[in-house]
Amino acid sequence: MRLTTNSFPAGGVIPTRYAFARHDPETRVRLSDNVNPQLRWSDVPEGTKSLALICHDLDAPGVRDDVNQPDREVPADTPRLDFFHWVLVDLPADKTSIEEGEFADGVVAGGRQVAEGPYGTRQGLNDYTGWFAGDPSMAGNYYGYDGPAPPWNDSIVHRYRFTVYALDVDRVSVGDVFSGHDVRDAIEGHVLGEAAVEGTYTQNLRLL
Repeated sequence: MRLTTNSFPAGGVIPTRYAFARHDPETRVRLSDNVNPQLRWSDVPEGTKSLALICHDLDAPGVRDDVNQPDREVPADTPRLDFFHWVLVDLPADKTSIEEGEFADGVVAGGRQVAEGPYGTRQGLNDYTGWFAGDPSMAGNYYGYDGPAPPWNDSIVHRYRFTVYALDVDRVSVGDVFSGHDVRDAIEGHVLGEAAVEGTYTQNLRLL
């Protein structure tokens, strides 16, 4: 399989248009356009019955003590965890692309309260659901795509991986509400092929 995008160069910088937040010279950070990028895949294996898509940040800090603190940066050796930005299942097997803005266009405070997506797809919760849980102005269930917003004081540039999986099942066996981890567990043993493309993003002015 092969996955490409015309929204950013493979391995290169993701434009702020596709991010949840961007650098602001006065406030350090502000909300961005939050548009889902264009994706196209090819060479899907024979026997594929559906497709799944996961986008995750490979470099989210596993310890938050230093996150967004004005007097220091998040150290490079901080333990890193996956942070899911997009979890999508039950894409039809004959679908070959997702267009820019087709699934997300703009930030919705409290999240998009819609688990159903186009083409009969189902959208999982992304990890902003937990991130904003204690914020009265932003708390809610964040379904579907919400783009990059790494800590503005992180000392490393974050990597974002978009992966499309070709599956031998028509419908992924997850409940009505599911996470990226749930999908990874459910598709184990059902993946006929996969392809990925990565981009990078930072809000740290020193690294821009």
